[in-house]
Amino acid sequence: MRLGALEAGGTKMVCAIGNEHGEIFDRVSIPTETPELTMPKLISYFADKEIEALGIGCFGPIDLNRSSKTYGFITTTPKLAWKNYNITGVLKEALRIPVGFDTDVNGSALGEATWGITKGLENSMYITIGTGVGAGVITNGKLLHGMLHPEGGHLLLARHPKDAFEGTCPYHKTCLEGLAAGPAIEARWGKKGFELADRREVWELEAYYIAQALVDYIMILSPQRIVLGGGVMHQEHLLPLIREEVKRQLAGYIDTAELDHMEQYIVLPSLNDNQGIMGALKLGLDEYQLEKIG
Repeated sequence: MRLGALEAGGTKMVCAIGNEHGEIFDRVSIPTETPELTMPKLISYFADKEIEALGIGCFGPIDLNRSSKTYGFITTTPKLAWKNYNITGVLKEALRIPVGFDTDVNGSALGEATWGITKGLENSMYITIGTGVGAGVITNGKLLHGMLHPEGGHLLLARHPKDAFEGTCPYHKTCLEGLAAGPAIEARWGKKGFELADRREVWELEAYYIAQALVDYIMILSPQRIVLGGGVMHQEHLLPLIREEVKRQLAGYIDTAELDHMEQYIVLPSLNDNQGIMGALKLGLDEYQLEKIG
């Protein structure tokens, strides 16, 4: 099969062509401007590629309730030009093919679960920590949706006793995103993360907050593996600190084989930064099969 994939981000739209095996044949990157400027370019790219379905992993919040009048819409995004925009409907009408739709981080979770490091596991998480923080959840082999979709980046945290930083999130201040995303690192320390690579205190504090969130996820969702992606995780010394801090904060309360092998439990992505595009291919494939059955 020829499938289209769209990783719709706030700064760029990555379009790709691939197949049901996760193989990627072609890709382009298109700047995210206004829908009026960007959408015709997306449609033009996919229109002559003879794809049978398209999958979209999209920045949010988005509406994933199929019974909703605004299913397939980008909803209350701070990217005002895209607020309440029917991205799925516009592409489906233009291309006349099935269009699968989910959050960008759910797409990454699905990519890893289909072809990557969480393949074969019924329950897993993918968390991206970069400009923002997002969480995708696979539970009982399916992407987790509810009244909306997981917004794990806005999990509220207890501030470290020695940290007076108020947090950068305009809604919650001391959520995971407000305390540990890339902009929070820069605002707290006055430099970007890559400029602070040799400052151990920076990464010990970062590990404290990320680990606190992971402990909460572990207690509630009981994932069999957690994948940590995003630009902040490019600091290679951070992952061991997070594993150590998770173990400390769990305090021995949960005793499982997975937690006895922390280096296999909390891991980095495995698909060479293709997990989002590959997940979008799977979203397209799943929608094609759903419509075929329907």
